[in-house]
Amino acid sequence: MSVGWLVTGAHGQLGSDLVRALDGADVLALGHAELDVTNPDEVATVMVETRPKIVVNTAGYTAVDAAETAPDGALAVNAEGPGVLAAACEWVDAVLVHLSTDYVFDGDATDPYEVDAEPEPLTAYGRSKLAGEQAVRSALAEHYVVRTAWLYGTNGTNFVRTVARLEREQERLDVVDDQTGSPTWAPDLAKALVALARSGAPYGTYHCTNGGSTTWCGLARAVFEELGADPSRIRACSTDDVPRPAFRPAYSVLSDASWRAAGLPPMRGWREALAAAFAEQGDALRRP
Repeated sequence: MSVGWLVTGAHGQLGSDLVRALDGADVLALGHAELDVTNPDEVATVMVETRPKIVVNTAGYTAVDAAETAPDGALAVNAEGPGVLAAACEWVDAVLVHLSTDYVFDGDATDPYEVDAEPEPLTAYGRSKLAGEQAVRSALAEHYVVRTAWLYGTNGTNFVRTVARLEREQERLDVVDDQTGSPTWAPDLAKALVALARSGAPYGTYHCTNGGSTTWCGLARAVFEELGADPSRIRACSTDDVPRPAFRPAYSVLSDASWRAAGLPPMRGWREALAAAFAEQGDALRRP
């Protein structure tokens, strides 16, 4: 048996959209229940039996705050798992597309981070994701590490869906206005990953988000606009006003210069993508 694509974490926020983007392709879609990426025996069995040409790893431990008190869990999924997958890809001559994050940076920049900027993660989650990148690079030459940021989709918990729910429940919302990033619509990212894997672009590290940037407050107000609600109900506050267990980067904008240099089409702007998200899948985004 041989398959064209293997998607891990296939039932998650990005994985489910990736499987949809691959509609019509030869895809084996496995969630955690079907494949534990931290188990070398399970991974080896699946890889040898199916011999995929391209593996896209969307499995991940994404509970940023919980990782501060349970770093071993984050390391297992975000660092050890990618290393296991990369080694298995080497055995069967498969290309690995591995997802990483803006949290590998410290957030102190004032210009978009280039792919060769020095990582300096300040959270357990960020350290686990950086370790995963390093494990992939060490084990497999034929890889793409793709960093993204501020991802939202119709599956799972994310900021956009949370704001849509709170609009119904609260008259006013306080949202931080001193953290800047690029909101990224999961179906857009999924299509971009497919394009990258099929492109023949040089192996290495890429950044991929929707274009432009805003703050969490700006994004919340844009969500209210899409809902037909009054954006003035969103009040700006500072990060210090809403302390969290894990540090949040003040600046998370990722440069797509390497993406463009590889001849890959740039992602549309975040505001256009948000409008399209509500136009196409608004009911799902509003669903509790």
